[in-house]
Amino acid sequence: MALVMLKVIIILLYCVIPFSLQSKGTLEIEIVELRNNKGCVLLELLDDNDNSIKGIRKQIVNNTCLITITDLPAGTYVFKYFHDENNNEEIDSNWIGIPKEGFGFSNNAKGTFGPPKQEKMIFKFSSDTTMICNPQYLKK
Repeated sequence: MALVMLKVIIILLYCVIPFSLQSKGTLEIEIVELRNNKGCVLLELLDDNDNSIKGIRKQIVNNTCLITITDLPAGTYVFKYFHDENNNEEIDSNWIGIPKEGFGFSNNAKGTFGPPKQEKMIFKFSSDTTMICNPQYLKK
């Protein structure tokens, strides 16, 4: 009987432990080899269900952008970003839709005729991590 009560208590405690006690860490995303220092980088972090978690706008220094996300709960995520050279908050493209500004995705995933599939971008986050990303520039 005592063993059953102990199991019930453990299950109840597990159910009421707040999410704030889950493992959290810092995700650093270093976007290197940007074409220039103009404008900024806009990044969106999403969960594995494509729900937006955080949007970030960050300046560029020495053709590099360092984005730090603190207190990120352990989980599965993706991110996408672009180099907004003219600060208009949208990725500029030519008349057939080819981006003029640099862009990229988590895991440096690349797509064919559009963004990469989510399974190429998805990553598991469980503790402090640094990811190095190289943007793609299709047009000068």
